[in-house]
Amino acid sequence: MRDLARLFHSLEDETRLRILALLLATGELCVCDLIAALQLPQSTVSRHLAHLKNAGWLKDRREGVWIYYAIEPALPTLHDTLLPALRACLRESDHGQADLARLQGFGAGNRCA
Repeated sequence: MRDLARLFHSLEDETRLRILALLLATGELCVCDLIAALQLPQSTVSRHLAHLKNAGWLKDRREGVWIYYAIEPALPTLHDTLLPALRACLRESDHGQADLARLQGFGAGNRCA
């Protein structure tokens, strides 16, 4: 029951939903990309990323000093069941569309350099 509560608690915050929307749309992003797209401080973004990772939504990888996040490919069953509904809802979100447009406005290439 505790895992179920953690899962739904991870989805109750707007910032965490915005992060999920960006990752669902792009595949993988560096923390600096998320900071720029969300226009939030690094500490806030990192706290929400840790929450999503602890709830089983995300995986991370380190490349030099940068940490990249993506949706966990081997999601638990309940997560995997909720993912299509989340994807559909978040795709239509005004915040999600604005965040994605802001991210795309930074252009391709290494935004973290």
